[in-house]
Formats: sequence, C-alpha cells, structure tokens
Amino acid sequence: MFDVYVNVNYMVSIMTVAAIPSGQMPPSRDPQRIYSIAELSREFAITPRTIRFYEDEGLIKPRRQGTMRLYTAGDRTRLSWILRGKRLGFSLAEIRELLDLYQVDRTGIQQLRELLRRSQLHIVDLERKRADLDQHIGEFRQVEAQVSAELRQRGIDPESD
Repeated sequence: MFDVYVNVNYMVSIMTVAAIPSGQMPPSRDPQRIYSIAELSREFAITPRTIRFYEDEGLIKPRRQGTMRLYTAGDRTRLSWILRGKRLGFSLAEIRELLDLYQVDRTGIQQLRELLRRSQLHIVDLERKRADLDQHIGEFRQVEAQVSAELRQRGIDPESD
C-alpha cells in the first residue's frame, strides 16, 4: 500500500466554489490541525462507520496513535471531496482516480482536466435521463387525460374517490 497525497489547495478551491454562498468567505482551517473521527463525523453529519468505510476503501489514510485515528487537514479535505463526489453521483472508483491523479501531476492540472471531463460526461448522462423522464411524464399525462375523459364520459368525477 502507498500513501496518496491530495493537493489541498486545488481540492479546497474546487470544493468551496460551489459549497459557499457568494459573498461569504470559507472558514479558515489550520493546516496543522488534527481531527478526531468524532469531530469529522459531526462536521460532515456522517457516521464514524462511514469514515472507517472510506478508510477501508483506501480513500483516506489517517495516522494511528494506538487505536485512535488522527486525521489531518488533508484527510479532512479528501473526506469533503469524497462526500461531494458521492453527492454528485461519482462512483468510489472515479473519486479514487480523481484523488490519485495528484500522484501523477502535482500541479493539479490533470486532476482538474479529468474532473472537467467526467463532469461533462455526467451532465450528458443526466440530460439524457431527464429527457427520458420528461418523455415518461408526458406519456403518463396522456394516460391521465384519457382516463379522466373516459370517467367523465361515464358520468363519474375523476377527482372523487
């Protein structure tokens, strides 16, 4: 196994652009601060088990002091990206690949390009799904109109039970 470093500066800027309302500054974070699993659980409103799962998957790798896990600012940033990536619909494999790209290119350019490429692919997929849903909704509206008309023709109010 090997340690994976995340370019915190790039990941923080990506995360904060969409996460912070315009006109507000992100809370300052001490890069030397150490977080407990309980602190991160509270901050991100997730269970410690979720954090341990991401650790088991190799997405974060806290230091250990006995049985206690010690999370760095970089671990916190990675966790933030993991959770945002999941909300956006990225798979854990995609998230891992995006995070690991920093090992290949420490400027973060490849990370950003790949994030852009994958985001565009997700947008295309979501737009296709939305079109499919719009078509299905249209079909159900036609069924609804036909059935309502048939009930009215039979003297029955379609809205009554």
